[in-house]
Amino acid sequence: MMNERREAIVRLVDSQGSATIAQLKDAFPEVSEMTIRNDIKALDADHRLVRIYGGVRSIETAVGADGLIDLRRNKNVAAKNAIARKAAELITAGTSVYLDSGSTVAALAAALPDVQLQAFTCGIYNILELGRYSYIKTIVPGGSLNRYNMCLHGSRAVREVARMHFDQVFIGASGYSASCGFTCGSDEEAELKRTAIERADTRIMLFDSSKIDHASTFTFCDIDDIDIIVTEDGLPDELQARCQAAGVRIL
Repeated sequence: MMNERREAIVRLVDSQGSATIAQLKDAFPEVSEMTIRNDIKALDADHRLVRIYGGVRSIETAVGADGLIDLRRNKNVAAKNAIARKAAELITAGTSVYLDSGSTVAALAAALPDVQLQAFTCGIYNILELGRYSYIKTIVPGGSLNRYNMCLHGSRAVREVARMHFDQVFIGASGYSASCGFTCGSDEEAELKRTAIERADTRIMLFDSSKIDHASTFTFCDIDDIDIIVTEDGLPDELQARCQAAGVRIL
């Protein structure tokens, strides 16, 4: 009964984006307000919903269309690993790199050569992978933790990254379309991506083909802002033509 009610709460909140405690109590009059609060506390802990003051929000509304990184890491795994192997070949010892947050860049963090390297990142999964290496020095800009995307972001992270310089930046995206460019689901994440791109000599997009012709909410750059696109397969002719016109290499 409890599990059925909690599933019903998730469906209700997902259908309308958010709900107040009072709305949930009206929808489930057979249980007390305390039971409703316990339900949403448990659903928040399971990353099914997000508690807010006075109520609850759906995951998609709270963290954007990208969804939880724990779920994204298990999608298109072969493609992400192929991209990571290609991107790792671009690393040169003695340089500095910025690794964006996201599941594809986390695959790169796991595939790096163990060489003298300064690696900057705000991605928590990147940090865990980088901790395994003997020669890579990891630097983590400060910021607020987004526990759904598992990254540090916000104004403090942007300020710190804006004071840095990178030889290479490796960026991920949730989608690309000709009308919107490269997009992600969080405004704060988009601002941090833009700042890292501006502070790098070489800007490298890690991008699997499943994201083509998909647009998330916030645009952070376009083809002209990128030097290299690393993908697991060939890109559509139209996108290849845009890359060629902009002088963007495709690997």
